[in-house]
Amino acid sequence: MKNEESIKVIPLGGLGEIGKNITAFEYANEIIVIDCGIAFPDEEMYGVDLVIPDINYLKNNEEKVKGIFLTHGHEDHIGSLPYILKQLNVPIYGTRLTLGLIENKLKEHNILSNCELHNVNAGETIELQNLKVEFIRVTHSIADSCAIAIHSPLGVILHTGDFKIDYTPIDGLVMDLERISNLGKEGVLLLMADSTNVEREGHTISEKTIGKTLTRIISNAEGRVIVATFASNIHRIQQIVDASVKHGRKIVFSGRSMDNISQVAIELGYLHVPEGYIIGIDDMQNYHNKNITIITTGSQGEPMAGLARMAFATHRKITLEPEDLFVISASPIPGNEKLISRVINELFKKGAEVIYEDLEEVHVSGHAYQEELKLIHALVHPKYFMPVHGEYRHLSHHAKLAQELGMQGKDIFTMETGQVLELTKDEAKVTGRVHTGSVFVDGLGVGDVGSIVLRDRKHLAEDGMLTVVVTLERESYSIIAGPDIITRGFIYAKESDELISEVKEIVRVELNKCLDKKIIEWYVLKSNIKKSTERYLYEKTKRRPIILPIIMEI
Repeated sequence: MKNEESIKVIPLGGLGEIGKNITAFEYANEIIVIDCGIAFPDEEMYGVDLVIPDINYLKNNEEKVKGIFLTHGHEDHIGSLPYILKQLNVPIYGTRLTLGLIENKLKEHNILSNCELHNVNAGETIELQNLKVEFIRVTHSIADSCAIAIHSPLGVILHTGDFKIDYTPIDGLVMDLERISNLGKEGVLLLMADSTNVEREGHTISEKTIGKTLTRIISNAEGRVIVATFASNIHRIQQIVDASVKHGRKIVFSGRSMDNISQVAIELGYLHVPEGYIIGIDDMQNYHNKNITIITTGSQGEPMAGLARMAFATHRKITLEPEDLFVISASPIPGNEKLISRVINELFKKGAEVIYEDLEEVHVSGHAYQEELKLIHALVHPKYFMPVHGEYRHLSHHAKLAQELGMQGKDIFTMETGQVLELTKDEAKVTGRVHTGSVFVDGLGVGDVGSIVLRDRKHLAEDGMLTVVVTLERESYSIIAGPDIITRGFIYAKESDELISEVKEIVRVELNKCLDKKIIEWYVLKSNIKKSTERYLYEKTKRRPIILPIIMEI
């Protein structure tokens, strides 16, 4: 295949994982990128705040990259932008709300003035030299979501983005199934579709049904209602606001992201709150509890977010009151089940009433179930299909679903991040792999925490650390102070005098052996101390703490 006669689809993240969505499309001398998300660290990534994609491939082809096109404003699709734009300054294209959320992020990183942002409405097409990029409205759990159709000389690639089919959306803007159907009639070369909920049979319920449940719950509440939900779910927040206003309740937004996103959504006209209904946390004391609704972050049980702080009595401004009603209007992201369960249990211990997904319909997914996915496949009937957005099992199930709908197995590509799918008018095949990976963000450091640092953190977390401090006199080859032993996360030294005394003696013996032979090279001394101490501690405790010998010379 000559490069000019083929288009390459290069997933740089988001396959076989939840989050970190980013895919490059390369034709001739042009590369466009769809989405640029983060993933959240798992429990093995000690101290890591965020995970962003490795974009070395894009940096190595910087002159070809014409822009990053965003499907919607969720973190797993836009969260990496502040970090990526510092390495690769290219134009960003997205809808109004998506760009509004990005502007906030870029301001925080002090790079907004250097970035080129282009507002695109659903239905519009951006024309490049060889490629055209069309934005098509879809419904999802955040407003202003789009699918993206890439028109190339070889055919159309349709990327659904995240979607569900909601015939009665809160904002009245239904998914543009007509345009998707017309693309299908004209012929789609490759369909790339959201696989998150492919295991679930049937249809998702409409967001509007949640509004009815929330209205009933709020109307019956005797005290404050505290609702935890995703800050980005503007339609859910709108329904909480509407139900609260209907019953004479003032609205309090709690949590940094909730404050930021609600403010952006109100300014851009996506969230409507009657004047005088939003009050600050400090103003709550001026109202009866039955006249207050608090909308807070922390629906995933995050320890530092508003909900957990209220549950564990560490919130500076909000303390639990006897008739408080908590509503958790979200379902746990895979991996967060324990965190949210811990918060729910703590709220029950404190005597609060808690309503969550298992008890009432207070959450609906933003991702299509099987019947909605079948409809998209039936409308598009693509030549080739590549499932995206999900763990490997989701991609595999989606591939199977496509086969059940009549596609040939050879035309379905269940890919891994970094693999290159190359398409011509007549064939599609995996033709290689590019460098990809994960870059860890820890505090202000980006990429300075790697596998060795994580291994050490894991080791420290599991077995602790033992430090040996000793002072030597070079001229006389003798120990003049120590050895002293300091432990952290291994044993409590005062309660283990005998063990510590033995370690000191072992260190003293090892040092004297070397000093008697006139050996004073630090690396030899340290190596001998480590080996002998490790051996002894494992025999006595069956643990392997990190051992740090510190040798000083005078």
